[in-house]
Amino acid sequence: MQVVNTGRKPWSRWMIGIGGLALLALIAAGGYGVIIWQHHNRQALVAERGATVMPFDLARTTHVFQATPDGGLQQVVALDLSDAPQIALIRMHLHEEATKFQQGDFGDPASIHGAMMPGLMELHHGYAQIAVLYSELPNGAQIRYTTSDLTLVSALHTWFQAQLSDHGDHAMDHSQHP
Repeated sequence: MQVVNTGRKPWSRWMIGIGGLALLALIAAGGYGVIIWQHHNRQALVAERGATVMPFDLARTTHVFQATPDGGLQQVVALDLSDAPQIALIRMHLHEEATKFQQGDFGDPASIHGAMMPGLMELHHGYAQIAVLYSELPNGAQIRYTTSDLTLVSALHTWFQAQLSDHGDHAMDHSQHP
């Protein structure tokens, strides 16, 4: 019998075996830990990308989404009603975004959430069938999206859900908003 030197230390097989068992245990448990890590890692990446597009401070604001039968309502509000600088930045940004969305330009959401963001492709292709209305709120601003096209309504709802997931603690569904 010939002994082949693999270059590995005697303990390396044991470590590989332990690592493999840990991986199998994680897979058997549904990979939940990996999913949580990936989810939080994605939220951190979205916050980092968002800081290059959104001029306001995510920690001092909240994104609020409300699906409606004919589209949806997207709001960004300052947590402190007296935070005039954040409110001004929110208004400026959402006004610019509404103008871009009216022209079919969804580049900013794509740069933050990725080009394959759920619902985004449908919105880009169907933008001419979506009414986009910007308005100010006492503590920020909002964009209302309306359409009679049920496929686009569904795309808006899907897009909102993706944003809720990606923005994490910086976003909420309107049903949770006081």
